[in-house]
Amino acid sequence: MAIRVVVAEDSLIVREGLRELLAASATVEVVGAYGDFDSVLAGLDGDSPDVIVTDIRMPPSNTDEGIRLAEHVRNQSPSTGVVVLSQYSDPGYVLAYLEHGSDSRAYLLKERVHDRGQLVSAIDTVARGGSVIDPKIVEVLVDSRARAERSPLAELTPREREVLAELAEGKTNAAIGESLVLTKGAVEKHINSIFTKLGLTGSEDVSKRVKATLMYLAEISPRTDDMSPERPV
Repeated sequence: MAIRVVVAEDSLIVREGLRELLAASATVEVVGAYGDFDSVLAGLDGDSPDVIVTDIRMPPSNTDEGIRLAEHVRNQSPSTGVVVLSQYSDPGYVLAYLEHGSDSRAYLLKERVHDRGQLVSAIDTVARGGSVIDPKIVEVLVDSRARAERSPLAELTPREREVLAELAEGKTNAAIGESLVLTKGAVEKHINSIFTKLGLTGSEDVSKRVKATLMYLAEISPRTDDMSPERPV
């Protein structure tokens, strides 16, 4: 059965481009496409989507509609996944988006949208309750954290840093092992070592691990408290 998807994007060109891109996938069915926050909310009951692919900013305020939409969906339909598309890799928006958990959530940069395989893969992952964070966002967080004075990241081995980057993207232990050519036992050993060094030993499931890792990495990054319309995302 195809994954039912709703597209929320204020740009007509981008919205129709996404619809066309996803229509070419045999595993996805686009059941609705909207250009503003209120229209998306009004159509949700009738569309009954499995996943919503949304811009992070839409009318009426063009600030944080994508984040508010994700929160509304979590409260009203917890099984519905959300894939947020953003123009910039701003850690503050990612953390606000994942504030109440990263299960069934993905955050991708718009520059990746042309890659149908990656977008469809993210849709499939969140439809199954998983998490996907764009690698470039993880890179920004890791680099900024590593520059901090006396950062515990300095204690990580090169291999542990690779595992941390994979972990923060939302990958399972098995996926990390496949990507880095490591055994299951080796991955678990590296993760235990990383979490011990970073003080994150209380994080067990994938969703909690993603959020805990991102929160740690963004600890020294500028917080996005003012999501004003002048800020481009």
